[in-house]
Formats: sequence, C-alpha cells, structure tokens
Amino acid sequence: MGYFYFDFRDASKQHRHDLLTSLLFQLSARSVPRYNILSRLFVAHGSGARQPTDQELTRCLEKMLTLPDQRPIFLIIDALDESPDTSGIPSPREEVLRLVIELVELHLPNLHICVTSRPLIDIRNSLERFTSLSVCLHNQGGQRNDIVDYVTSVVYSNSERIMSGWGKEEKDLVIETLSKRAGGM
Repeated sequence: MGYFYFDFRDASKQHRHDLLTSLLFQLSARSVPRYNILSRLFVAHGSGARQPTDQELTRCLEKMLTLPDQRPIFLIIDALDESPDTSGIPSPREEVLRLVIELVELHLPNLHICVTSRPLIDIRNSLERFTSLSVCLHNQGGQRNDIVDYVTSVVYSNSERIMSGWGKEEKDLVIETLSKRAGGM
C-alpha cells in the first residue's frame, strides 16, 4: 500500500514529483524486488548526484507495479484538490491527474487506486470515466456532524488561547458560522 496526502500548506506535498517519490519509497520499503528497481534508478543517476525526471520516476513506478506474481497493491491519493491548479502549463494538478490516468490505463488487475478530493470540475472531468465507484460525502449528515464536532472540540479546548476568554455565546456563534460555511471540508 502507498498513501499520499496533498497539502496546500506544504509545498513539498503538492506536485507529481512529490507523489511519485513518496510512492516509490513506500512500495520499495516492503519488497526486495521493488527496492532493487529503485536502487538501480539511484545508481543510474550517480548514486544521488543527479535527480531523475518525473518520466523516469514514473517508469520506475510502473516497473514496480508490473512485477510478476504480486499481491494486490492499493494506492491512496488523498486531497488531490490541494494540488495547485493555478500556475504552469500544465498545472501541477493536471500533471498529477495525468499520472493517475497513466496508472489506470496500465489495466493491472492487482492495482487499486483510491482518490479523494472535493468535487472540483477538472478532477471530475478527468477521472469520472475511469471511476468504478464514486462516493460524495460533502452533503451527508454524518460529514456535517463531524465538522461540528471538530470545530466544537477546537473552540472549547484550552489549546486556543485567543478563545479561552470568550463566553459561550461567542464560541457557539463561531461553531455555527464555521460549520455552515465549511462546505463539507
């Protein structure tokens, strides 16, 4: 299993390159054949003296995924919407979407990919035709309840000094306002 969380607050967790390197390290950590594939890439680039391109990293990942006699492989790509869609042609998010599509188009029976995201139009348009199951949680009561519970726990905790002096009325107003405007997030 490989897991990657895109984080808008962390520039090292927003691009195709970041996703690829993370997945390669995770998959190679539990498999000698996969480790050997990554090791050959490392040696081919001067034992770390040069950085491989995203295309070389992608080929390395494909080699790992297509090794014979593999058990199921699960790749979880979390919060794809936090990959930027603003600068560059193609944008960082478009590059990630292309990678996901490339992996799906390998048609590997042992490969299972789960992508989570807000339902943004570019992501939906790119991945919808490949989706075997789609679940939307943004308007679910349980999702809204979880948001209210989380905001309440933060507002009423002692970890937020600025709110410690506020009265119940102010705290409840913050909880109500943030929960209504959360938009499922």
